[in-house]
Amino acid sequence: MAPSEREKMAAGAWYVCLDPELEALRVIARDAVFEHNCLPPRGRGDIGPALARLLKAGEGARIEAPFHCAYGFNITLGDGVFLNAGCVILDTAPVSIGSGTLIGPSVQIYCAEHHKGAAERRAGLEIARPVEIGENAWIGGGAIILGGVRIGANAIVGAGSVVTRDVPDGATVAGNPSRLIGGK
Repeated sequence: MAPSEREKMAAGAWYVCLDPELEALRVIARDAVFEHNCLPPRGRGDIGPALARLLKAGEGARIEAPFHCAYGFNITLGDGVFLNAGCVILDTAPVSIGSGTLIGPSVQIYCAEHHKGAAERRAGLEIARPVEIGENAWIGGGAIILGGVRIGANAIVGAGSVVTRDVPDGATVAGNPSRLIGGK
C-alpha cells in the first residue's frame, strides 16, 4: 500500500498538501487557533485549551494572541518559551523551540517548501523541513526562519532577519539573508 500524503509529509518526502486528510487536520488546528485568539487573556491562560491539546508545551510556555499554525501537533515548546503576538508557525515538519527561548512579535517559521516547477506547485506538491531552535535563544521581531534550519542555544537572531542557514550556539546573526555579526 502506498504511503498517505500525511505519512509522506512526516517522512520529509514530497507530498500533496491539497490532500483531504491534511485539510481535515488543518481545520482542527484552525479551530484551536481561533479559540486561542478569541478568548479573553484571563480565560485563555498561557495557551488556549484546544491549542494546548495539539502542541507539546513545557511548563510556563506562553503564546500571545494572535497566533497561527498549520497543524499544531508538530510544535514542541520547552519550559518558559515565550511567543509574542503575531507569530506564525507553518509546522508541516517538527518545530522544536528550546526552554527559555524568546520569540519576538510577528516571527514567522516556515517548514513547507513548494516545488520549483509551476505545474507541481499548482498540484500542491511540497516538502516539509524541520526547524530547531535551541535553549535560551532570542529571535527578534519580524524574523523569518526557513525550513531545515537549526538555531543554536543562546543564539540571537536580529529583528527582521531572514534565516536561511544554521546558526551556531551563542552566535548573533542579522540581515537578509542573515549573516554572522557576533559570537561564534
